[in-house]
Amino acid sequence: MAGTDSQHVTLTPYKGLRAFRTEDRHRFFGRDAESHQICDLWQTQRLSVLYGASGIGKTSLILAGVMPLLSPNKIDVLPLGRVSYGSSFPRAALPPHNPYVLALLLSWSPLAPPTRLAGMTISAFLRNRPVKRDAYGDPTLTLMAIDQVEELFSHGRRHQLYRDWFFGQLAEALRQDSRLHLLLSIRADRLTDLRKYEPELTRAAPAADGAAPERFALEALNFDSALEAARRPIQGTGRAFSGGAGERLVRDLVTVRTRSGSRPQPEGADPAQLQVVCEALWNTLPAETTEISKSDVLGHVDRTLSWHYAGEIRQIAADRFSGDDPRLRTWLRLTFLDPAGGSRTVKQSAIRTAGIGRTVIALLVKRRILRADQDMGERLYQLAYDRMLQPVGQDDRTSHPYVEPGPAELLREAESAVREGDLLLAARLCEEVLAGSVESDLRLRAHVESLLGNIAHEQRDLDDAILHYSNAAKSFETAGAVTAVGPFLTAIGRLRLAQGSPEIAVRELHAAVVRVPGDLTIQTELAWALWHGGHPGAAVSVLDGVLDREGNNTDALLSRGQILAGMGRPLAALQDLERAGPLRWPFAKVAHALALAQTESIKDAQQEMVEALAEEDMEHGPLLLYAARVEQLAGEISSAVDLARRAISAKAPALPHHMAQDARRLVDAAL
Repeated sequence: MAGTDSQHVTLTPYKGLRAFRTEDRHRFFGRDAESHQICDLWQTQRLSVLYGASGIGKTSLILAGVMPLLSPNKIDVLPLGRVSYGSSFPRAALPPHNPYVLALLLSWSPLAPPTRLAGMTISAFLRNRPVKRDAYGDPTLTLMAIDQVEELFSHGRRHQLYRDWFFGQLAEALRQDSRLHLLLSIRADRLTDLRKYEPELTRAAPAADGAAPERFALEALNFDSALEAARRPIQGTGRAFSGGAGERLVRDLVTVRTRSGSRPQPEGADPAQLQVVCEALWNTLPAETTEISKSDVLGHVDRTLSWHYAGEIRQIAADRFSGDDPRLRTWLRLTFLDPAGGSRTVKQSAIRTAGIGRTVIALLVKRRILRADQDMGERLYQLAYDRMLQPVGQDDRTSHPYVEPGPAELLREAESAVREGDLLLAARLCEEVLAGSVESDLRLRAHVESLLGNIAHEQRDLDDAILHYSNAAKSFETAGAVTAVGPFLTAIGRLRLAQGSPEIAVRELHAAVVRVPGDLTIQTELAWALWHGGHPGAAVSVLDGVLDREGNNTDALLSRGQILAGMGRPLAALQDLERAGPLRWPFAKVAHALALAQTESIKDAQQEMVEALAEEDMEHGPLLLYAARVEQLAGEISSAVDLARRAISAKAPALPHHMAQDARRLVDAAL
């Protein structure tokens, strides 16, 4: 913290509109009681839920309020977890994985290669961590917090399987380790979505009285807490509020002004707005100011928040509506203001999004322009600041011209858009970077091309994904980052395989192995390319080498078990698949069913096969052929032929050539 000398008053004791981090704990004020309550709750309860409105300060509370209270000698605390990521790492290089689990593991181990974590479960990751012990040699509690859990529910039914699997893994981790305590932080309007999974988590980590998980509602700052958060950060800086100026600032912040008058906000002060107001006040005062008076704060709240929200709206309009600020403002005014100019709460079902889009509403909540809540299962929205749509003055303190972001900032925005599922915006931002002068920054260009490859991969445009990944690989190679090229060649190899070109895939993956010989994930992908090319024996040999180096490599065990089942080696296949369990992917389940059928466990095999087929979209050629062979061994010839015909016409993925011949022979034999 700065000293009292006036030359230091230009330092900013407040911070911009971002979450406080652990290193900010010395300027995080107004949440002392809540910090201690959550700290106690987290340590005493196996499962706890922290919830509150967007921007209310949940992340800041955990990082800057709660974690500094925990003794590092007595508690094992994992880094704050997230369930989404927008990295430019080539996603097509990754084996099949649960994106939510991978994001969580990456937040705990950000320096680990994603390929290393993609096939790992939450339980396996936690088991592989060294056990922390206290001064007496006893194992300590392990505290795990997952922030922004609402991101699990942003993709609707499309990711239902991944979501169920994620919570299943959390429950398994809680069951396996009685010292593990879990804190979930979620936006209040998504609390109902989480409740569906609470019984499973509660059964895994039951409370002493068998009750539901402990929930803690984080509310807005009351007057005294807001005053502390405004005053305390500037102690020792050479400045101070005087003559009731601090009280006036907070009173203005918690007062709603409309055309018909003023009224206090019953919920108190919004922490995000307090951050904006205090930092703006600090930065606009003359450097020689030592006492902040009432005249300094008079009208400051309205001017600053109007300025702030005008800028937020303008930047969203620039990103989403080609700079058409009036269009977005008009829509907000018609939707969220009553005839008297006051804010009104609107049900989601009553919002007309024509020309705006649902993703924009999610962005408005994220940027704290809208507050989201829920009542009786219905999502509700209202303006975060009643006067944000009033005309904004044009003087230097209140005008907010759009500031053109630089290339690196645009890339971060694009990664954030990918994390939120807005692929169109992400692609536009990436193209904007490439259109600028980034020729000399080869690494930045490589990251942008890789992100464009990820977007194309998500949209299933394989040719475009290959083009962008190739461009990224060339940029990294030119920049001398040879090891960074390996994942891109792996991604290209997997995509070539998906296109039905195993020979090209083998070449790309061989090249990747040469560049990164120690990456076992690349070798596992090479084995699949060899198998698709009609060389199952060579594929098994490659996987034998992987497992000689790492005997519990889950991806290699799954791959070898699936291939061995097709080769008619059921005992070896069962051994691999059961070591890699529990089996989650439909193809692995059907391979296990085929191995069971080959050992004459027909009834169990058919039951497992039917369950796996219910999870698959019936476009997986090898899966359908394995299922056909199960039915053939069960004597269900008509069903076997039907499945074999479907396998021949399947496209995602198509049958390898050697397996297509097997499928045709099965069909022909029944005629």
